[in-house]
Amino acid sequence: MELKDILKSLREKNQLTQEQMAERIMVTRQAVSRWENGETQPNTDTLKLLSKEFDVSINTLLGSPQQLVCQCCGMPLSEDSLLSREPDGSYNEDYCKWCYTDGKFVYESKDSLIDFLVSHMPNPDNLTEEKRRVQFDVLLSQLKHWK
Repeated sequence: MELKDILKSLREKNQLTQEQMAERIMVTRQAVSRWENGETQPNTDTLKLLSKEFDVSINTLLGSPQQLVCQCCGMPLSEDSLLSREPDGSYNEDYCKWCYTDGKFVYESKDSLIDFLVSHMPNPDNLTEEKRRVQFDVLLSQLKHWK
């Protein structure tokens, strides 16, 4: 789905006219019309306002062009409901809601996350704990938070 279709769908889902949507995000009705016709696109600051006002991530507004992955634990972030939030309620698209919440990281160290993963993740290949720790360490070391 393209941005123009997503914006129109969001507006209609919230039962807003173009004028009402424009008022909520402090732009003109003509700007909303041009977005919905695909003539222009909202700038970065307006995308942030839209994200906050309508409780959707910027990635979702843009038609999910990126396959987001938590940069702490590596979990795919395929839905907005999995994304973390900042203290102001805005989305943080880098982390899942279990690793980062209210502006704070849950795991103080990579070892504490590995401890959690070893005790909670399935082990279908019956690997030793040490081998699993090494595998998790290799995976996590590739993520932005642990580099």
